[in-house]
Amino acid sequence: MLLDLNCDLGEGGAHDAALMPLITTANIACGFHAGDAPTALAALRLAARHGVRVGGHPGFPDREQFGRRELARELDDVFADCVYQIGALAALADAVGLKLTHVKPHGALYNMAMRDDSLARPVIAAADQFQLPVMGLPGSRVEALAATIIPEGFADRRYREDGSLVPRTAPDAFVHSPREAVNQALALLRAGRIRTLCVHGDNPQALEFVQELRSALQAAGVTIRSFA
Repeated sequence: MLLDLNCDLGEGGAHDAALMPLITTANIACGFHAGDAPTALAALRLAARHGVRVGGHPGFPDREQFGRRELARELDDVFADCVYQIGALAALADAVGLKLTHVKPHGALYNMAMRDDSLARPVIAAADQFQLPVMGLPGSRVEALAATIIPEGFADRRYREDGSLVPRTAPDAFVHSPREAVNQALALLRAGRIRTLCVHGDNPQALEFVQELRSALQAAGVTIRSFA
């Protein structure tokens, strides 16, 4: 079994340098919800050094809430926000000899786009401007509307019965045990539902979690390799 391991980085977290060698794909924050140009450039240089593929990770302009607050934003503004962020990151990536391989919206924008056609369309249209696929949930509106999607599962988040993520405000939203995360990932992988598995880089225990998760996946016969 093959599985890509992706992580949201460039958000100002403490573990980017240590996490980068453990993953195969990095979703780099574009400065609206977190990070800035120097932080993104540093993350891109790390990715280039370790042979990690990179994608744009655009979010709502809401640094106060880390892009995790649902905003009532005009759809043209969502499109413009995403194109602006992806374009800036693409230019920084080019400066270090990398090309973006995908777009993964962040936080509230991700969740809203996955369930709502009106939000999915501007995100997809922005990715189409750069001829990039969108990373998202299987069974989502993004999967239904996008020409190409990279189906994504989550290691450290729990799911509702409809396949959406349990909201972060719920007491059972997070998976803290690497063993539970491995079981969840294997179930998704065996069902043919995912090509990539996400771990969050802003988790204070992210490094230990990813180290244990990666080892346990490999012990279960999973080859960790880029989705390309």
